[in-house]
Amino acid sequence: LILSNLLATFASTLTVLLLARVVLGVALGGFWAMSAAMALRLVPMRLMPRAMSIILTGVSLATVTAAPVGAYVGDIWGWRTAFMIATVVAALALLVQVAAIPKLPPVGVASFRTLLDVLERPSIRVALLVVLLVASGHFAGFTYVRPFLEKVPVLDIETISLVLLAYGIGGFFGNVAGGILAERSLKAAVALAPLLIALAAASMLVFGASPTVAAAAVAVWGFAFGAVPVGLQSWLVRAAPDQAESAGGLMVATFQVAIALGAVFGGLLVDHAGVASAFAYCGAATLLAAIVVFLRGPKRAK
Repeated sequence: LILSNLLATFASTLTVLLLARVVLGVALGGFWAMSAAMALRLVPMRLMPRAMSIILTGVSLATVTAAPVGAYVGDIWGWRTAFMIATVVAALALLVQVAAIPKLPPVGVASFRTLLDVLERPSIRVALLVVLLVASGHFAGFTYVRPFLEKVPVLDIETISLVLLAYGIGGFFGNVAGGILAERSLKAAVALAPLLIALAAASMLVFGASPTVAAAAVAVWGFAFGAVPVGLQSWLVRAAPDQAESAGGLMVATFQVAIALGAVFGGLLVDHAGVASAFAYCGAATLLAAIVVFLRGPKRAK
């Protein structure tokens, strides 16, 4: 992350700037792949959902606050200053980790074969299918939430900004609620999140002309999507506690593939059938994900 921000700060060509973003992708992928595995090493299994909830609440807070702060700094002092400040924040994060995280010797050796072995576990394959459905559905639909709000309930840009802020706040509370629910019933936590997304998408399709309904649906959508990674990462780690890093890597890879597929498919739907079709796919995919979880989801821990 530090290297990425430094490359962006001093980039003199578009190629260097794009390289900086690739390095950022490596950093974020590594964080998501390792976060659940690290939590598993630091807390007992019964507290995993709570630990993931705390981690993801930090992510939600950063998501809600960083974009406006970065935009403000960029407007006042230029975009390079924003990247330099991000470099300092990343360095502080590294120092905190060095000071606070205890020494954790490796518990095994991972390889490409390890990924294949983990993938052979039926519960892992079901979980990855749910990841694929939820992420592709979400990004197919939510990518076009702004044009939907502009054209259907006909909201102005100031109101749309407030609605998207409500989405971010909803995500924060979804992280917290997802952790609380997952401690009591992991299956319920994993299934209810995509079910709520499906209901939000359906509400926007049927009653979206109402500004109040549209705004409430977007806020519920944010709440539900905030709960998604808490339950899914807890499920994957529980399914492969001996290979948590590999399970996390598979989840990140599947999530990234789903983002790309969802965005491309959503774009094709919007081009050929309008914005409503992307929301319809989102609702269908997330509803199917919820059904899969109810039928084949995580069993109660013994």
